[in-house]
Amino acid sequence: MKKIEAIIRRSKYHIVKEALHAKGIMFFSYWDVTGVGHEQKGSVYRGISYSTSDIQRRFLSIVVNDDFEEVTISTILEAAKTGEVGDGKIFVSDINDAYRIRTGEKGEETLK
Repeated sequence: MKKIEAIIRRSKYHIVKEALHAKGIMFFSYWDVTGVGHEQKGSVYRGISYSTSDIQRRFLSIVVNDDFEEVTISTILEAAKTGEVGDGKIFVSDINDAYRIRTGEKGEETLK
C-alpha cells in the first residue's frame, strides 16, 4: 500500500477530486493548509504591501493499493497543473499495514 500526499492549489481541488473519482479513487482526506514558499516579491495594493510567501493550499492524503499508485499520481499531476510556480508537490510513502476499526480487518482489504 502507498500513501500519496499532495499539496495543491485550492482553486484546483474540485478538478482534482472529480478526476480522482473518474479513475475510481473515491476515498481520501483533505485539509486547508497554509505554507511558506520561496520568498517572492510581495504585491502592493493602494500603498499597502502584502506578503505572497504565505500560501493557501489544500493538502490531500490518499492511501491506495500498489496497483493504483501510478494512476493516482498521474491523475493529480494532470488535473492540478497550471504550469505556474506554486502548483504544488506530491509525496509518496509506504504503508506497512491498515486496519478497519469496525471489523478488525487487516491489510489491503480495508481499502475496499
